[in-house]
Amino acid sequence: MGSPVPAEPRGRDPGPMFSGVTPDIIEDTLVHLATENEQYLSALPEHAGSFKDTRVVGEVTQPQQPRGGNSRTASPGRLKFMLKQVEQMWESSRGGSAQGQGSSWSSVKDQLVNTFVLRLVSCVQLASKLSLHYCRVTSDRALKFLQSLKYSYSKQELLESELTVLHTLHFHINVSTPLAYLELLLEVLGHNGCLLPAKPLHQLCLQLLDFCYLTREAIYDTLLKITIENSTPSKLQVAKFLTVKEDFMLLAVGIISTGVFILSPGRWEQVVEHLNCITGITPQSILEFSYAVLRRILGSTTPDPSRAWELWNQSS
Repeated sequence: MGSPVPAEPRGRDPGPMFSGVTPDIIEDTLVHLATENEQYLSALPEHAGSFKDTRVVGEVTQPQQPRGGNSRTASPGRLKFMLKQVEQMWESSRGGSAQGQGSSWSSVKDQLVNTFVLRLVSCVQLASKLSLHYCRVTSDRALKFLQSLKYSYSKQELLESELTVLHTLHFHINVSTPLAYLELLLEVLGHNGCLLPAKPLHQLCLQLLDFCYLTREAIYDTLLKITIENSTPSKLQVAKFLTVKEDFMLLAVGIISTGVFILSPGRWEQVVEHLNCITGITPQSILEFSYAVLRRILGSTTPDPSRAWELWNQSS
């Protein structure tokens, strides 16, 4: 899809490369992502949201990554693989006698611990091969990274690890990520004539994306209370709110809105209007998401969202 990504540079990783995709492809990709997002939300799997615990996300998005890769691109694929592998190993461990199941599961946990970092690196490698905006992570770079962590693997073991990930996921590895939504929306905004500081905004959005995952529960708890206008949501309301927590399009739109508000507040209203036209997400929903993020960043000093919405309507 789009122009081929240039060979990875010898020096510092230049980061993502934009404006290499035609408007027709951007439009088709946007429709595809929106449709995929809606289909996913209409039939959420039983384990939706699993492995998004702060401790797991912190490990998955650690800054020390094989150079040329991007942890945010690989994270959902990693989480999907980890969940699938645990399920398969658990089913396998239950196949023995009742007396042997305890020791069998203990052995499974040992396998997971011993191969955890290797599997994560394999997920980064596979994700880099599918990315539009990032350089491919070569075997040499992956091995060098593993060696820096005191792991000793051969190229053959690295290849076998990639194959293990592929087979576990039945080769269904092209998982759309929040970062894919975010970067595509930034492309669309650029094509629509929004004059934004592209590189600084992209970097800020990446930091906000990490922040939203690391403080996920607090942010969405605030958003839920804003949405229902009640500080004590019921169990049913919490359960129904899962579709909001798993909405990648809303997450991407909210992060871009928040980033523009911080970096270029004079253009914020224009960007929110564009995001509304592009995605159909209402300006009020975008405002509320940004408020929830900013409240977590700044604390209780953040203005009330209903008041901010009223002032915006008056100025429009």
